[in-house]
Amino acid sequence: MNQLNPLPTQPIYRAPIDPSPSILPALARIELPVLPPRPCPYLPGRTMRVRAFMARAMLPSDYQALMDRGFRRAGTMVYAPACEACSACIPLRVPVAEFTPSKSQRRVLRRNADLQVTVRRPEADDATYALYRRYLEYQHPVCEQDSDRESFRESFVESCVDTWQIDFSLGGTLVGFSIVDACDTSVSAVYHAFDPDHARRSLGVHSALTEIALAQRMGIPHYYLGYWIAQSPAMAYKADYRPHEVLVDGRWERSTP
Repeated sequence: MNQLNPLPTQPIYRAPIDPSPSILPALARIELPVLPPRPCPYLPGRTMRVRAFMARAMLPSDYQALMDRGFRRAGTMVYAPACEACSACIPLRVPVAEFTPSKSQRRVLRRNADLQVTVRRPEADDATYALYRRYLEYQHPVCEQDSDRESFRESFVESCVDTWQIDFSLGGTLVGFSIVDACDTSVSAVYHAFDPDHARRSLGVHSALTEIALAQRMGIPHYYLGYWIAQSPAMAYKADYRPHEVLVDGRWERSTP
């Protein structure tokens, strides 16, 4: 097992999740609604559609089963692609016990060895929200994404599963944060934002490596990176974490380089 990065020694935060019955039998009896089309944020000139449902809470095993069917979550909405003429969104995961960082990824780890890492409950506190706003203005200056504090809270603080916030700080100042979900057999990346003044640190890469190390430390076998889109520069990087597996026709298959 590869030890990638020093991690906090305090107990890992686990959010309280209501003891709900499995929702899978109910989902099997209904046809999920498909939301109206909207412009695809990853492939210009295309539209996207998703089928989705809302959930206040669900069993970790239920969410794991849904991820293994191609679903993800945003806030309390659980969704999967439902585009009629496009299948570019491919779920990707890393078997963490086999992961070995590349030469460039090892350089990122060394570059960020001075950061402090903290795992805690997600919050829309002043420091987190201010960094999020700066990141949006830098990374997505023409994006119409809602950026008010309530929208942030709905998207990243509210959750129907066990969710953590991982903070990256330098000298007591927050320079990056990530939101991840945790099940018994997976850590799943949800979102990452960084301080534009520290863009040269490649904090997104450092965050993914830290999350893989977290899964290794906890004995969790898989790290889910969400949808890999080979044609999208913003999403193609996910294939840089090797070895990895992709979900094809409902089955996880080892991807060849």
